[in-house]
Amino acid sequence: MGLALDFPAQKKPAEPKNLAGGGFRQAAFGPTPEMARRISQPGIVGVLLVFDLLNFSANGFLSALAVTGPAKADGLFAVCGVFTMTAVGIWVLHWLWSYTIRAPGDFLRQSFNLLFAFAAALALWDAGCVLAGLGQAQLALLRPWTLRWLASGLAAGVIGRALFTQVTGRWTREGRLARRTLIVGGGAPALDAMRRLEKSGKGALQILGVFDDRVQPRPPDDFGRHENPGRYKHLGSFADLEAFCRAEKVDLLVVALPLFAENRLFQVLQQLWVLPVDVRIFAPGEKLPLRGRAYSYIGDVPFLPVFDKPLSDWAVAQKNLFDRTLALVLIVLLSPLLSLLALGVRLSSPGPVLFVQTRYGFNNQPFRAYKFRSLHTASCDPSAKIQVARDDPRVTKFGGFIRRTSLDELPQLFNVLKGDLSLVGPRPHALRAKAAGMIYERAVEGYFARHRVKPGMTGWAQVNGWRGETDTVEKIEQRVAHDFYYIDHWSPWLDIKILAKTPLAVLFPKNAY
Repeated sequence: MGLALDFPAQKKPAEPKNLAGGGFRQAAFGPTPEMARRISQPGIVGVLLVFDLLNFSANGFLSALAVTGPAKADGLFAVCGVFTMTAVGIWVLHWLWSYTIRAPGDFLRQSFNLLFAFAAALALWDAGCVLAGLGQAQLALLRPWTLRWLASGLAAGVIGRALFTQVTGRWTREGRLARRTLIVGGGAPALDAMRRLEKSGKGALQILGVFDDRVQPRPPDDFGRHENPGRYKHLGSFADLEAFCRAEKVDLLVVALPLFAENRLFQVLQQLWVLPVDVRIFAPGEKLPLRGRAYSYIGDVPFLPVFDKPLSDWAVAQKNLFDRTLALVLIVLLSPLLSLLALGVRLSSPGPVLFVQTRYGFNNQPFRAYKFRSLHTASCDPSAKIQVARDDPRVTKFGGFIRRTSLDELPQLFNVLKGDLSLVGPRPHALRAKAAGMIYERAVEGYFARHRVKPGMTGWAQVNGWRGETDTVEKIEQRVAHDFYYIDHWSPWLDIKILAKTPLAVLFPKNAY
């Protein structure tokens, strides 16, 4: 668990720039070849999760049909069994740490985990059926069904795990699954950290280079000169660290500063808490009087954990699967309503049906958000320099209705399907949105920390009434405070709770026009 620290307001990240004397290159701020070849770690976990879901459920239904035949199949009994078995099996695999990026590399352990998950799920289902007092006909089918299910599901799962082991092993050797790592600090501590991480975390880490304010005493290639000349580059100073991390999608920051250098340490941590990265303080000697569990390890290298990503790879994969599946279902179910709303926009005023606006997404990355157009075409304001207010003459009559009811946001289901948005998360804001004349990031302390997770169509702030115009600083402060609460307390159940409360927030809107 990270340390709880309070920091003052954060300024907007510095624009990328080319530093003389070892600064990071302008070309680094773009899709470099290394980034293009990189494989998404949550994506790998997500594919493994989907495979297991299909394996459990498909083999369950196929085994039931093989035992009973299509004509005699008990649909409700089969659905209950498949749902229970799949839910229990996935939970057991998660409990056994099977959904981590390193898990597929241990084929024997993963095969054992799969056997244990199937056996536990089948045992629970069979015991539940017996205790529920099912009829003799159903109990007679239970044994052959579950045994066939165990055999076919385990065989498919083992074959799948073998393929995952081969593919992820190759990607690991190629460095495509390595965590992109920066060393923050210089001198002997930084060099010691890099040497030990190269030795202990081989294949798991890709050390991009070093950030240090004290440039003059250290030529850019001093780091690692004896082991591999020029291997570790000096990329810039602390002032450039945040911008580099966002642009290069850094995963891990290792702070290699002496603990007695309190001012420098605080200066670095002050910048880093707004980033969606893991931050660790290098603690080579473990000399602090702390319990062993206070340390975390990469290989055998000890660290003090300071900040963690808000969502683990498992949580990101789980949330992405939930978002995209539900978004696809909603698009299909709501397609008649979407068509009627599009027709209403077209008839209400001339111009395009959709209004496309650039907004901040995850890690401050801009994306194009879709909405039904609610303003007259000539009055559309893509940069949101002037917020829509009550009785705003720019809003069409039909636009006022869809804004009050949030129906104008429904096209963002396609943003969810693309992966730009989640169903639930901090609402994305326009790049130049203002509160009481002040740009949001200047009005609120730590504003950019809300972008540590993917933004959402609805959120904790919205269902608590903090939506619509931000004509005072307090309104945006309350939004951001609710966003921070959501990030710190995220769980699947909180997402479900927010989704359940959203219709009420739409039917009884506050501060929305």
